[in-house]
Amino acid sequence: MCPGLTCITSLLWNRNGFWLMFKWLEADRFARPREAAVLTLSVEQLHWLLDGIDLSAMHKHPQRSYVRAS
Repeated sequence: MCPGLTCITSLLWNRNGFWLMFKWLEADRFARPREAAVLTLSVEQLHWLLDGIDLSAMHKHPQRSYVRAS
């Protein structure tokens, strides 16, 4: 286990098998969401996490629907 959010372990599927990625930060911490121990991420979200962006702060614009005025 990683004390203090200093490392991240990823299990990824690549066409013909799984590969395990382990990244350890020496001087900083990952800003990963705390609601779940296991996350399913898109490739874009994985890049954000590895770049230090807080995923829990990221949210989409609200979906809007418009009515045509005549």
